[in-house]
Amino acid sequence: MSVLSTATAARTIPGSAPVPAAPAAASTGSTLQQATDFAGTQQFPKVWWLTPLQLTEERANIQSVPASTRFAKRALDIVVALTMLVCLAPLMAVVALLVKLTSKGPVIYSQTRVGLNLRKKTGIDRRQDQSGPPEGVADRRLPGRDRRATVSYGRHFTIYKFRTMRTDAELQGARFAVKGDSRITPIGRLLRKTRLDELPQLLNVLRGEMSLVGPRPERPEFIKPLSDEIPGYLDRLGLQPGLTGVAQILNGYDNEIDSFRRKVAFDLYYLQNCSLGNDFKILVRTVHVVLTGSGAL
Repeated sequence: MSVLSTATAARTIPGSAPVPAAPAAASTGSTLQQATDFAGTQQFPKVWWLTPLQLTEERANIQSVPASTRFAKRALDIVVALTMLVCLAPLMAVVALLVKLTSKGPVIYSQTRVGLNLRKKTGIDRRQDQSGPPEGVADRRLPGRDRRATVSYGRHFTIYKFRTMRTDAELQGARFAVKGDSRITPIGRLLRKTRLDELPQLLNVLRGEMSLVGPRPERPEFIKPLSDEIPGYLDRLGLQPGLTGVAQILNGYDNEIDSFRRKVAFDLYYLQNCSLGNDFKILVRTVHVVLTGSGAL
């Protein structure tokens, strides 16, 4: 079964207008505008609390953000992550003990995710050249050994979480969590609701693989079907993945195609308005999400 087979069927949200099917070709206009239009005006609320920046041109990725902002953002990541790891160490120890005592398996769950991608789209693929090597030079490429033939979409890294599911949760393959998912352990449901399962990712932040604020990193298995369905999906990989962000606050957990559409629009909106001031606003609102457990499964 496709990872989007159940998600794609959910094309509407109660009380909102139906979302049109994916267009055969991208429309004219900016990537952000395409993503926002595709998300559906009835389902894409205005982020009124985020300060819009007056840009002269649309940002392509994190390198389009001023160097001073990138430096300040990284400094904030290090200071906040270190402070939280020290202050929350006792809480993390209690969580680890509860996970160990309530279900079989490791305390920490690691998983490969797709991170930052700053490759530029040139439209030229030398792998399609069938002319072969220059005369007198042997072709050193062996069948099945061309590493460029494997599409990675972005930099792969290992993400860490407190385990919230049974160890046999994916015996039948990778799939999204759903409401009332029986694979989630009793303590895991509480950890997901309070977002405490994400605390080990502070180590990812310190290592520079993630930022405090940015798009949620996706699993490699889901990138291809999602990018085929949603305009601009791969453009969100131009930002360092984050623990929290506009999409995480307003959109909650994603497990169906409409929510993924909105997430892309929110992520690209954040890229265009990425600033230290807006990061502080997002972090403050994240506290409310943690305390209320909104958007959790």
